[in-house]
Parts: sequence; C-alpha cells; structure tokens
Amino acid sequence: MAITRELLIDGKEIGAQSGRTTPVINPATGQMYATVSAAGVEDVKRAVDAAQAAFESWATADRSTRRAIFVKAADLMEQRREDIADLMAGEVGATRLWASFNVTLAATMLREAAALITAPRGEVLTTRHDGDLSLAVREPLGVVAAFSPWNAPVILGTRSVVAALAAGNTVVLKPSEVAPMSAGLLIGELLRDAGLPDGVLNVITNDPADAPEIAEALIAEPAVRAVNFTGSTNVGRIIGTHAARHLKPALLELGGKNAVIVLDDADVDYAVDAAAFAAFMNAGQICMSADRILVHESLAEEFTAKFTAKVAALPSSATDPAAVIGPLVNTDPGQRCGLFAAQRIAALVEDAVAKGATVLVGGEIEDAVHPATVLGAVPAHADLYGAEAFGPVCVVDTFATDDEAVAMANDTDQGLSAGIITENGTHGLRVARRLRTGIVHINDQSVADEPQAPFGGVKSSGYGRFGGRWGIEAFSNTRWITLATQHATYPF
Repeated sequence: MAITRELLIDGKEIGAQSGRTTPVINPATGQMYATVSAAGVEDVKRAVDAAQAAFESWATADRSTRRAIFVKAADLMEQRREDIADLMAGEVGATRLWASFNVTLAATMLREAAALITAPRGEVLTTRHDGDLSLAVREPLGVVAAFSPWNAPVILGTRSVVAALAAGNTVVLKPSEVAPMSAGLLIGELLRDAGLPDGVLNVITNDPADAPEIAEALIAEPAVRAVNFTGSTNVGRIIGTHAARHLKPALLELGGKNAVIVLDDADVDYAVDAAAFAAFMNAGQICMSADRILVHESLAEEFTAKFTAKVAALPSSATDPAAVIGPLVNTDPGQRCGLFAAQRIAALVEDAVAKGATVLVGGEIEDAVHPATVLGAVPAHADLYGAEAFGPVCVVDTFATDDEAVAMANDTDQGLSAGIITENGTHGLRVARRLRTGIVHINDQSVADEPQAPFGGVKSSGYGRFGGRWGIEAFSNTRWITLATQHATYPF
C-alpha cells in the first residue's frame, strides 16, 4: 500500500488547501511508491508566515538548548538508518551502500552544526579612540527559502537547512518532487522529534508541474530574506534570477563536469580504484562525479586495461540493494521511471560513438539500469564532451604534459570538483593550484564532502559556500556596532 504524506507547516502535518496530491514514483519499477500533498501558492504563504512568526523566538533561544536539538536529531537519524534506507530505495532506487552513506554524513552534518551554534562569532575591531569598543556582529537574516535535490536526498536535504537553522534563521524547505520525503519531510520530522519548535522548519511538497510557480512564489515572499538552492545549473540560473530580482542573496550549488587527473607518478592500482569510485558511486548521480578521467600517456595502457576490467565487474541491478549500479532517476514529470533516464544516458553514448568515440566497456540497458560505461576518444563536438552526464558513464583521455592536463580539465564552463592522483604531493599541489574548481583533492578522487570544510563551485557550478563557518556566514548578516566610552566632539 502506498505511503501518504502531508505538508509540514508550523509543526503540524496538514494537507494542501486545494486538497490536491501528487504521486512519488519508484524509479526501479515505475510504480507509485507514495502520495504527497501538492502545495499551491496559498500553502507557500502559510509556510512562510509560520516561519516568520517563529523567527524571533528561535533567533534568541538559549544556544545550549538549540545545540542539544541538533545532537538529538543526529542520534535519531542514525537510529532510523534502516527505515531511511528503505525510504531512499523506494523514492530514488538507492543502493544500501549509498543510503547508509547518506545517513552517516547527514548525522555528521547535524553534529557539526550543533558545534557551530555555540562557536564564537564576530570580531572586535580596532578603533580611532582608545577605550572605544567596535564590534562586527553576525546576526541571522530571517526566513530562508531552501531547495533540496533528489540525488543525495538525506545529505543534501540536511545540508539545505542546518547552517541556516544553526545561524538562528527559520526555514521553508521545498524538496525535489522526485524525493519529497527523504529530501524534505524526513528532515523536518527528525528535527521536530528532536525538539525543534513549531514553525522553525516548514516543508512544502508540490506537483512537478507546479514547481516553477511554487519556487517563484516562495522566493518572492517579502519575509524570505535569503535563498539556498542545490540542483542543476539550468534550474539554478532561474532561481538565481528570481533571487536577484528581489535583491535577496542566494547560495547556489550547481552541476559539475569534473575530472580526475592521473599524473605520471601515480600508483596505477590506486588510481583505478579511485577513478571507479568517482565515476560510478550512486551510478554517477552525484554533482562531484567524475565524467572525465585524464591519464598521463605513460600510464594509459596499463590504467585503461585495469580500469575497464574493474568497471566491467561492477554489479548492477534495479532491485538488488547490494548492487553498485542501481536504477537511474528520471526527473521528467511525464516519464518518471528510471528507464527513461537510462535511455538519456544511452543517447549520449550513441551520439558520441556516431561522432567517433570508442566504447571501451559497457552494455545494453536492462530495465531502469544503464550499465557502467567507459568511452575513449570522445570528440569535442559530441554532446557528452560538454554535458554533465549525471549517470554511469565516463570518458578516458590521455595527456602528455601537466599543461595539457590542466587545459583539458579546465575546458568546461563548470568548476565544482576535481581529483589528482599522484604519489608526489608537491607535484599534485602545483597542478591543483591551476585548476578552476571550487574543490580539488590531491591523491584522492573528486567525490568528497566534509561538513566542516567550504563546499561549492566556481563558474557555472554556482557561488557561495556551505560547510563550517562559511555556511554560518552565508546565512547571517554582519553588523557594525560601536560603543563610545567618552563624549565625542563635533565641529558644530
């Protein structure tokens, strides 16, 4: 029997005022997994009003109490690991490995946010007059509009709200229509069960056809003072435009066309393992996934032979939770089964092959699964050359010099993450400093996330930073406050 869920507004589970609902489709089967309320513009206003009403008391609440809520929420998330894994499997076809990773990292994010609640904020500035006090004080903004994606739903649903809440803001969260529960309602329930006051976090779900109207209405609400979006570059441009129109700051974490560079001093076996993880974890449906593996020509033959053998052995299944390559998720509201997403990847591969690329390993689509695929010699005029694959396909290419590797890695409008595999840290650092990405990992691959580190991209991969104090700064305002300890003199 399908699950039925409602909106979470002011601590209560309530239906949309219109009474409308929308289905959630299991990508592995194409069958309905759940039904959630389909919010309208009037529900957006209800959620924002609830967040605004709760703001002042939350912003001034005892910080040790606020910290305890986040710690308890982390504990609850870990206690409910198996239930969350089942939820992610039903909504997005997640493997058990990926779901468990989501729980572990999201719980760590909650604990890191808890620590930030009681961490020092602001600065004491120098002054012209001895004895005067000059302060740079950080204060919460108000209501934050947050948008979370489906691909790492528990991780990114949690990240969408924790920094804003830790900074003292209240939040209205609109999760992806593909994963409204694991990317949104689940997070709201965990925090509510941990003691978060009513109205501090509100979650609205919607029908895919209404997404543009709901997003625009949420950003336009006068009480909303900042916008936080994680998702595709195309949608991020729209969100950023709406935010700019209303003079509201936005944090945008968007797509990536990421590279793993295997330098001539790399350990080949380690490079193979790292590249396979980077390209095929969660079937390549991660913003940091490696679309391109760039290998020094002196290692290319050995690397390619070992890499393709490893990739060919990766288990794939639409329904086996132990598989590495699971079903793909399709975001087309008219075709929600993962089969259509697999066909999208197949079309990219077919286009590349028709234009001269070589299939090094790969196979035919089976149900909603596209097998792990590696291509070589993909020409610049192929669609896959510039497009973010967001699926289980990567390209292996070779280079002769560091200059050539850097030019190839930077030959994209996006700049999120990169990995450099080398046994020489100095060599790796020289190359890393030349890459135009927000994140780079030396002697590691491109997929990594730690909640205390600044996370975000450059170019069309977005702007602003999640993580640690950078997340707090993104969702707070700096005020200058002075205290004069003696009377000033004026010229008139």
